[in-house]
Order: sequence, then structure tokens, then C-alpha cells
Amino acid sequence: MSDVKSIHSITPSETRDGGSASREAAESHIYELLKFVGEDPDREGLLATPERVVRALSFLTEGYQKDVDKLFNNAFFSEEYDEMVLVKDIEFYSLCEHHMLPFFGRAHVAYLPRKKIVGLSKIPRLVDVFARRLQVQERMTKEIAEMMREKLDPHGVAVVVEARHLCMVMRGVEKQHSYMTTSHMLGKFRDDHSTRLEFMNLIVPRNVD
Repeated sequence: MSDVKSIHSITPSETRDGGSASREAAESHIYELLKFVGEDPDREGLLATPERVVRALSFLTEGYQKDVDKLFNNAFFSEEYDEMVLVKDIEFYSLCEHHMLPFFGRAHVAYLPRKKIVGLSKIPRLVDVFARRLQVQERMTKEIAEMMREKLDPHGVAVVVEARHLCMVMRGVEKQHSYMTTSHMLGKFRDDHSTRLEFMNLIVPRNVD
């Protein structure tokens, strides 16, 4: 029991940068989990599995380590443009915090500039910052929108996230084709029906012959 408490007391930064002891502790827990599910962690195919799992989790949760200011890197530009800017179909992969099973899908992010625009690549990178954490979709959607508002001070921000959750597909209700949609609207996207409707119409998938 003391080992379990010690691993939970390690912060994300300590896990990655605090030396070999914390990483070895994490690998030891994966080794024990393999035994828990009835496997032999010493057989050939599983010998390197604890190391691989810890390395994979470090990548999948690297959002904890990201500095949003460094991500944007002052890529803000003065521009007299007041129409909607939309980046849609941003692929993302995240981990549900309840079961640590993947959920994945697409994010659509729009804003109405207030004399300032941001470099195009920064918006997908921002989505990844919040996706690569233990998450719930509702919170992730809100975090993306709130950070866009904080960094850009636009007239409005809109975020819609559509995702499939393997905790529903692989276990529990086992609904193979269900997906979840969440949204968070700020400023004119919340207050102006026509602006919100324009955004929703733009993100609707269209069949191309």
C-alpha cells in the first residue's frame, strides 16, 4: 500500500524530470498490473512492456508540461479583420480520467478577432495541450475556449468537440457507434444567435461528389 501512495504523490514534472527513481517506480506498478490481470510479466513479449507503457503515458500526458505562452510564442499579429476565423476538423487523442481509456475525435475552434489574430498552427497546438492530459470532454472543451479568450481577447470564441469514447465502446454499455458532442460559446457566439448559427453551419460535414 505504501508503494501505491508514493506513486500518487509524484507530480507530473517529477515523473518526467525527477530522475530514474520515479520512472522505475511507475514501471514497477505496470509490472504488478500485468501480474494482476493474470499475465507473466517475465515472458519474452512483456519484458519491455512496463518501460513502453510509461514512455507512452509520458507522451499522452505531455500537456501537463506545456507552457501556453511558449506555445503561442508571441505569434499574435495586428490585423483589421473582424470576420470569423475558424479552424475545423482538428484531430485529437486524449485519455478519459475515469478509466484511462482513450477518447478521440475532432475539435472545431473559431474566434472573432479584436484587431489581433494568431498564427494558424497555434490553434491545433492549443487543442493538443489540453487533450494530452487525463480529461473529461466537457472540461477540455471549456479550457480551450477560455484560453483562446485569455490570450486573444477576441469579440467571441466558439469551440465544439466531437469524440468517441472507448469507455463506452469497449466496456459498460458497449455502444459501438455512439459519439459525444460538447460546445462552449463565449462573447458574440453566446449572445448573438446569427453568429452562433453561422459557426454551426460552417462545421456541419458536407458531402462532396
